[in-house]
Amino acid sequence: MASSPTASTPFPREGTGSDFARLSEKIQAAGLMRRRPAYYALRITLVAGLYALGWTAFALVGDNWWTLLVAAFLAFVFGQVALLAHDLAHRQIFRLRKATEVSGRIVGNLFICIAYGWWQDKHTRHHAHPNDEELDPDVDPNFIVWTQHQARHADGVARFLGRYQAFLFFPLLTLEGFHLHISGIRSLRDPSLKNRGWEAALVFAHVIGYLGVLFLVLPPAKAIAFMLVHQCLFGVYMGSIFAPNHKGMPTLEGADRADFLRRQVLTSRDVRGGRVIGLVFGGLNYQIEHHLFPSMPSPHLRKAQAIVRRHCEELGVGYLETGLIASYRQTLASLHRAGAPLREAAVRRRAAA
Repeated sequence: MASSPTASTPFPREGTGSDFARLSEKIQAAGLMRRRPAYYALRITLVAGLYALGWTAFALVGDNWWTLLVAAFLAFVFGQVALLAHDLAHRQIFRLRKATEVSGRIVGNLFICIAYGWWQDKHTRHHAHPNDEELDPDVDPNFIVWTQHQARHADGVARFLGRYQAFLFFPLLTLEGFHLHISGIRSLRDPSLKNRGWEAALVFAHVIGYLGVLFLVLPPAKAIAFMLVHQCLFGVYMGSIFAPNHKGMPTLEGADRADFLRRQVLTSRDVRGGRVIGLVFGGLNYQIEHHLFPSMPSPHLRKAQAIVRRHCEELGVGYLETGLIASYRQTLASLHRAGAPLREAAVRRRAAA
C-alpha cells in the first residue's frame, strides 16, 4: 500500500504526457465504463421495496414506542435512497440527461427531501476541487474548521466548536440530516435554480406527506420522537459514509493545485471492508476510483481499484487505503490538529485574565 502525503507535503506535478489519459485508456479497455442496467434495475427495486416496507411497518406498528425501531430502519433506507440519488446525479444509471434529472428529482426531492439541483451543484464543485480550502464547499468552515489556517480566522460558532470538534464530530452528525433538508429548502429561493418550481413542489409534497403521516398515526410526543430518531440517525449515516473519504487527507490552496489525477488521488482515501462495506457505502468506499471516474457505475469501482492502484504505483503517486476504524481515527486526529490554534488562543486568554 502506497503512503499518502501529509498536509504539508508539496503535491508532485504531472510527468510527460497525460497520466490520467493513460489511466482512462486502461479503464476503457477493461470495459469498466459500460452501463449496468440490470444491476441498477435490481438495486432500485430492492431500495424501493425497503422504502415501502419501512412505511408499511410504521403503519402496522402504529401508536407504540416500538415505532422508534422503524425510525432507525428508515434512517438506513433513506441513506440508501440518497446513495441512489448520488449515482443518478453522476449519470451512472441513465445515459440521457432528461431521464437522469427527472429521476433524480423524484428520488431526491420527493422521497427524502434533499433538493436535487442544490445538492448536484454543490457536489459537482466538490468533485472539481476536492479538499480545496477556497473552492470545495465541503470544507467551508461553517461549524467545523478543517485546517489550522481556517482556525486562525474562525469566528462565531466555528470558533467555539473548533476547540473541541474532534470530540463533537459524531454528535454533530446527528444534525446533518436536518442541515441537508434545510439547505435544500433555502436554495429554492434562488431564481437561477433550474426547474425551481418542480423542485419546490416535490420538496413540499414530501414535507407535507411526511409530517402528515407522522402526526396522523402517532400522538405528538411519539411523532416528534420518531422524527428525531429518524433524522438524527439518517444524518449520522450520511456523515459516516462521507467523512472517511476526504477528511484528514491533504487540503489544497493556490500553488498546491496539481493536475487532475493527483488532485483526485492525493485528497481521497479508499476504505477496506469487502462487499458489506460496499453495500453500506453504496460503493463510495472506493472513493479514489469514484473521483477519477464519477460516471463509472458503482459495481465497477471494486474492479477498477487494482488498475488505478497499479497505475499510481508506476507513477509514484501516493495511494491510501485503510480500514474503516482507521479512517475515522485519521479524521478525528486531523480535526484535533486543526483546532489547535483555537485551543492555544483560549489558553492565552485565560492566562491574561
